[in-house]
Amino acid sequence: MADLHPLHVTVNGQAHRCSIAPRTHLVDFLREDLGLKGSHLGCEHGVCGACTVELNGQIVRGCLTLAVQADGGSVQTIEGLSQSGVIRDLQQAFVARNALQCGFCTSGMLMAAKELVETRPDATRAEVREWISGNYCRCTGYHAIVDAICDVLRQRKETQA
Repeated sequence: MADLHPLHVTVNGQAHRCSIAPRTHLVDFLREDLGLKGSHLGCEHGVCGACTVELNGQIVRGCLTLAVQADGGSVQTIEGLSQSGVIRDLQQAFVARNALQCGFCTSGMLMAAKELVETRPDATRAEVREWISGNYCRCTGYHAIVDAICDVLRQRKETQA
């Protein structure tokens, strides 16, 4: 058995102290050790985006990030963002625009969309498409997803005006 590494990480606002194998991926730690199943394992090569989570304020691929890299840090998952209400407008727009079908990619899409609307509030439709291009969806195509994100960008801009 491999040596275990101590891990101190805050996930969705809750502190966790545990010991893990050094080669454990962040998404595996979240799913298997903490029971947070919202982030999915798709390609396991960082290409599909289904495993996207937020680490210290930036989205990362949970299948490429080792859990030990989060030591001393803060992780937000789709569960935490959903419970806090931070992405409620994005979730509602995805439903209104039918921007999800099977739901496998949705958590990663929402994580990417959250970062976009927070960091690029003036993003154009083309910039939205570029931003989410690293997240694959095999069911919806991308038009409805882009429409939903653009709706939220417009709504947030109108609210600030």
